[in-house]
Amino acid sequence: MASEQIESVDLVEGAVIRRLSMAVMIAALTAVLAQFSIQLPGGVPFSFQPFGVFFAGLLLGPLWGGFALLLYFLVGLAGAPVFSNAQAGIAYVAGPTGGFLVGFIVAAALIGFVAHRSLSPKPIAELSALWITLALLAGLVPTYIAGIIWFAVVQNVSLLSAASAMSLFAVGDLIKIAITVGIVAGGNELLPDRR
Repeated sequence: MASEQIESVDLVEGAVIRRLSMAVMIAALTAVLAQFSIQLPGGVPFSFQPFGVFFAGLLLGPLWGGFALLLYFLVGLAGAPVFSNAQAGIAYVAGPTGGFLVGFIVAAALIGFVAHRSLSPKPIAELSALWITLALLAGLVPTYIAGIIWFAVVQNVSLLSAASAMSLFAVGDLIKIAITVGIVAGGNELLPDRR
């Protein structure tokens, strides 16, 4: 009986350690992807950072996906140069892009919840292209709400002006969603049938 209890504890601890290590890897991947960016007028860079957000939710589910992006945010806030163009710190977060960074945390959790339809993640092979697409589209909502409001306040412009300035980013993010769905759904087709 005692040995069964020890094995159960080991399994739980092993799962937590595995998810924690994946969250750290996704946070690191997001930091790397953020460096592939183009600075655009208005102070908001166009980057590959959203891919990290997308994969956080899809691979880790809502809780650990959100945690991965929270970790990324806190490391950057503390001064590690993990944001776009190797930026970091409170001053950067307080700038025009801060709302997007905060929105990423909520987006990763929402993507995970919609894709997996649960607080616990399913194996990626069980996610359909339809639910992946819906999840990624849902993830844009908190990202853009937080980002546009923050941008409008910091830049002292109207919400309409801020939304108009972000329209180019929306097109790019839709393309990133299509690429992500292709990678994940295409990868699922290559996996062996587990029935």
